[in-house]
Amino acid sequence: MSEQQYVARSTRVAARMVGDEMMIMSGRDSTLFVLNGTAALLWDAADGVTPLEEIVARQICAKFDVEPSTALQDAAEVVEQLAGHGILRLSNAPIAGGA
Repeated sequence: MSEQQYVARSTRVAARMVGDEMMIMSGRDSTLFVLNGTAALLWDAADGVTPLEEIVARQICAKFDVEPSTALQDAAEVVEQLAGHGILRLSNAPIAGGA
C-alpha cells in the first residue's frame, strides 16, 4: 500500500457485539453482517483519523502472530469489502467526524 488509507464506521448502521462477534445491520438495505473477532477489532478502531496501517500494527499484529505486510493486505481487503457494502468509509485522508 503506497499511501495512507483511513477508515471510519458508517453512521448508517446499527452495531452490537454478541459474544466475540460484531453484528452490523446496514441502514441502506437492512442486510445483516457478522464480523469475526479480527474484523471486529478493525471495526472498533475505525475512527477516521488513525491510518489503517497503524490500526493493523496496534490491534492485529500486537495480538496475533502474523507478518505486518500480510495483516495489512488482509485488513485492506476486509475494509474494502465492508466499504463496498456501505458499512465502512474509506479515504486517503483523515475523515472528519469519522467515529
